[in-house]
Amino acid sequence: MVQRQFPNPKELAELMRFKKPTTNPTDRRLEKALTIWDLRDIAKRRTPKAPFDYTEGAAEGELSLARARQAFQDVEFHPSILRNVPVVDTTREVLGGPSALPFGIAPTGFTRMMQTEGEIAGAGAAGAAGIPFTLSTLGTTSIEDVKAANPNGRNWFQLYVMRKREISYELAKRAASAGFDTLFFTVDTPVAGARLRDKRNGFSIPPQLTPGTIINALPRPAWWINFLTTPKLEFASLSSTGGTVGELLDSAMDPTISFEDLDIIREIWPGKIVVKGVQTVEDAKLLADRGVDGIVLSNHGGRQLDRAPIPFHLLPHVVREVGNDLEVHVDTGILNGADIVASVALGARFTLIGRAYLYGLMAGGRRGVDKTISILRTEVERTMKLLEVATLDELGPQHVTQLARLQPIAKPVADAAEAAVASKPTTVRSPRASSTARTASKNGATKAAAAKPAASKPANRTVTK
Repeated sequence: MVQRQFPNPKELAELMRFKKPTTNPTDRRLEKALTIWDLRDIAKRRTPKAPFDYTEGAAEGELSLARARQAFQDVEFHPSILRNVPVVDTTREVLGGPSALPFGIAPTGFTRMMQTEGEIAGAGAAGAAGIPFTLSTLGTTSIEDVKAANPNGRNWFQLYVMRKREISYELAKRAASAGFDTLFFTVDTPVAGARLRDKRNGFSIPPQLTPGTIINALPRPAWWINFLTTPKLEFASLSSTGGTVGELLDSAMDPTISFEDLDIIREIWPGKIVVKGVQTVEDAKLLADRGVDGIVLSNHGGRQLDRAPIPFHLLPHVVREVGNDLEVHVDTGILNGADIVASVALGARFTLIGRAYLYGLMAGGRRGVDKTISILRTEVERTMKLLEVATLDELGPQHVTQLARLQPIAKPVADAAEAAVASKPTTVRSPRASSTARTASKNGATKAAAAKPAASKPANRTVTK
């Protein structure tokens, strides 16, 4: 039988130690955020639909973004035991300089549209954390003001090749003069991707007051007050605004960008140069032969070509081919410190965060970006301790299995398709002749497929070694 007694006042007092309440509403919101997804939920509540969807969305059916995120979820870790790892070292030497963590802030356009502090908050938070900050060509803060916000930290500049080449050249020279040490030459945006959320929302730069935006703004007065009472948006490279993001990009970008442009920028730029937007092993090899300092495996956050390759899946193959010749970085889909650890284990020298940074910015300005970095730092450290590795250099492919969902088409079937293409006539024929040729091509493909051995069943997972 349980013996009962009157509560002891001293014991009761120990149980009644209440936490001091947080009076600042921003701090109170951020205290409850334990993950980047928590910051996202706060950001969604506080940001009008159009700018939030601009951050959240991707191109067309948003398959590339969904697949990139799924790839990180489809990771199996293999921890060691009894290794005695009380502390971990997360520092990284990247592009000739230090970083306190194996990630930096990616370039994002129109950043003050998400929250009025914009790039100043990102650069200041990055400098305080000892990680690099990257300013976009389409940033909403000047090169010089970013340098002032992060005077002693590492600032990188992301460059688009514009139709008016002199604009790009001048921006590169300004960034070099301001002490930016690395240039990200972006190659995956010859034209704008089909960002359907922006079109459906009527999202324009600057945002227009319509009945819909006014209704959407009612529960979010702080965003509109900040927007209307701070200096107007100014862009690093656009002298005029007006229209959707896609229209602005199409008017500014040049689809004739080529390796010659890369060579010219290399002559202008005195620091490290990284090519951002690499999506094949073959292109990685070409760039290694040209002697660039690094590449970023990226599909632009899924915002350009939908169904583009998954950077995290591409990573080990590229590292195997060119990892000794240049630094391989990766972005797209990173929302957890475990994603960063897995990337480093498979050979990435560095990673970049975009949406994770913007979620923090929208959730709480500079303090929200600090929170993003703090969450990811904690997750990186905890994952390393659970894997029982003391340094980033100890991470390797033995710690990670990439579980496979999307399997390439079986090779015999692909061979049959190639045979069908090869059998097509190369000369222009009449409709009747073309029909006959297509029938012959189809018959040839069927025979080729029948001659091949049956495809083996895809494995449930692939192990990267």
